[in-house]
Amino acid sequence: MTLTLLSIFASSFMIAFSGAMMPGPLMTVTISESTRRGAVAGPLMIFGHGLLELVLAGALLSGFAAVLGRDDVFVVIALLGGATLFWMGCSMLRSLPTLQLPSVIAAETGKNLVLAGIVLSVCNPYWLIWWASIGLGYILHSARFGLLGVAAFFTGHLLADLLWYSLISFGISRGRRLFSPVAYRRLIGCCALFLLCFSCYFFYSGVEKLV
Repeated sequence: MTLTLLSIFASSFMIAFSGAMMPGPLMTVTISESTRRGAVAGPLMIFGHGLLELVLAGALLSGFAAVLGRDDVFVVIALLGGATLFWMGCSMLRSLPTLQLPSVIAAETGKNLVLAGIVLSVCNPYWLIWWASIGLGYILHSARFGLLGVAAFFTGHLLADLLWYSLISFGISRGRRLFSPVAYRRLIGCCALFLLCFSCYFFYSGVEKLV
């Protein structure tokens, strides 16, 4: 039994870690917020992301997977997610002319990063589809070994996300001292452009599914 739980934990960790390393809206905002908040940005974003995943997993086990697999649900999520990311990207671009590199202390009262982690996860239709397919299958497999099996799966999955995003935030926050105001604006500008690209991709995916 112990070897089985370790196997579930290790495979869950590796699958999640490979997914966490792929760029996406959550990664993009984590990078930009790490310049403002420091190394705490990544863990806070993943805390919100993880809370949502726990709720979603419970919903999937209760039969919600069939709803997420519907084309009309995908279209709605893709279009709303695309609109949200488009708004975020445009807001970041509009702020560039007057943007200054803030101190970590001064930025602590800003954006709620836990909530941002939740919103950015919901905005990504492919994250929901992953959980409705691969994630659900893995949960059901883990559930064969009881609560410990499910716990091993989630522990491995969440630790992988936490480790990678913590490393990203730590690296960015340590390097923030090397940023000039121009370099800082360029970084935020690149993050904004990535969000706009993701928004266009989500819009395209939604319209393609619709027609």
